[in-house]
Amino acid sequence: MWKSPIATSSPEETLAFGERLAASFKKRLYVITLQGDLGAGKTLLTKGIAKGLEVPDWYYLNSPTFTLINEYRGRLPLYHFDLYRLGDIDELFELGFNDYLAGSGVLVIEWPEKASSLLPTENLINIRLEIVDSEKRLLHVDRGQVGS
Repeated sequence: MWKSPIATSSPEETLAFGERLAASFKKRLYVITLQGDLGAGKTLLTKGIAKGLEVPDWYYLNSPTFTLINEYRGRLPLYHFDLYRLGDIDELFELGFNDYLAGSGVLVIEWPEKASSLLPTENLINIRLEIVDSEKRLLHVDRGQVGS
């Protein structure tokens, strides 16, 4: 795939990375976990993924901080989870999280450590966004368990 870390020197490059990543996805389930400080570019990267999945109006995508999940239709469905405000794991079951894992599409999960025990290892891509300065980011990309 890509040699990690990947340096991006502008928001446009972070967006373009997400677009290139998603352009390679075929019809099956992909789980992408995003970790990073506030303002690191998690939502921007998700917009790039949406663009790569041909989601109409991808630029209106926003973080589902208060709703926990936003769904978008494109070449593959995109399910954007923000688990920051998740009270406990039972809330995920109430949302039908297992159904999302059983289907095809792309799950982008912010604050994934709250659901790490539920995540598959197959087609799991972990991305940690590191702020270097106001424009530059390092994207640490790996496969496997969350936090590995």
